[in-house]
Amino acid sequence: TGVPGWGAVRGRERDWDIVFEQALDYTVATGGSAIHCMAGTVPTEQRPAAERTFIANLTRAADLAREKNVTLLIEPINTRDRPNYFLNRVEQAADIIAKVGKPNVRIQFDFYHVQIVSGDLITRFEKHLPLIGDVQIAAVPSRAEPDEGEINYPGVFAALDRLGWKGWTACEYKPRARTEDGLGWGRLYGLNARQD
Repeated sequence: TGVPGWGAVRGRERDWDIVFEQALDYTVATGGSAIHCMAGTVPTEQRPAAERTFIANLTRAADLAREKNVTLLIEPINTRDRPNYFLNRVEQAADIIAKVGKPNVRIQFDFYHVQIVSGDLITRFEKHLPLIGDVQIAAVPSRAEPDEGEINYPGVFAALDRLGWKGWTACEYKPRARTEDGLGWGRLYGLNARQD
């Protein structure tokens, strides 16, 4: 739909429930284990009510998802790419998770967004590691392959190994050319791209 979620949008709780239940059905049918629950865009003056809405929506959804062994992921997203997006900081996500109080709600830690919003990537990752359920990567500022820009991904990957990260590390970037051509950066880490 192009809408960045309904999770924190007051007055759209019914839309949230419908879309979440459909996502849960699809996730279970395909053998998935997690759902990215997007907060949506919220004007600044509506943020206190939006937080209460997001917590209530996540609480209901977490109970439904727990029955299916599914984790909910919430992702802090920078406001340069998504103006007025409700969830922007890792600390904000951790606070919401604490208020929801459900073990199957976790942070989707996107190094691209975290760098743009607040930096100090490895320290923030380590501090919030017990709450992290998924990792994403992309170059900053280009959002291309993670072999350029201001993030030292070799250092990040070494830290993920050192800290014992066992979950997924997803590539959420915009390839500079063909996807296959851009996967060369990953050979050092055991990623083998098929070359035609």
